[in-house]
Amino acid sequence: MSGKPRDNEGNREGATDLKEELNKKIKEQKVVVDELSNLKKNRKVYTQQRNSSIFFLADRGQTLGSCKKELDNMKRDLQDM
Repeated sequence: MSGKPRDNEGNREGATDLKEELNKKIKEQKVVVDELSNLKKNRKVYTQQRNSSIFFLADRGQTLGSCKKELDNMKRDLQDM
């Protein structure tokens, strides 16, 4: 028996794991977008600095827009798989 079928199965399992992980991130991002969409106009929004535990005051509209864009990119990546 050759090792190729095992490699293909491993690749399929790896791709399935990646899809599951991406689906999980998409669900999380949908929650973020919904939460930002339902905030009152006067509520403050803070974003976390990358690779840090520091949060900065951010514009709600810009944050919502960037979160929607990130969600769209994730969905596109999932379709490309």
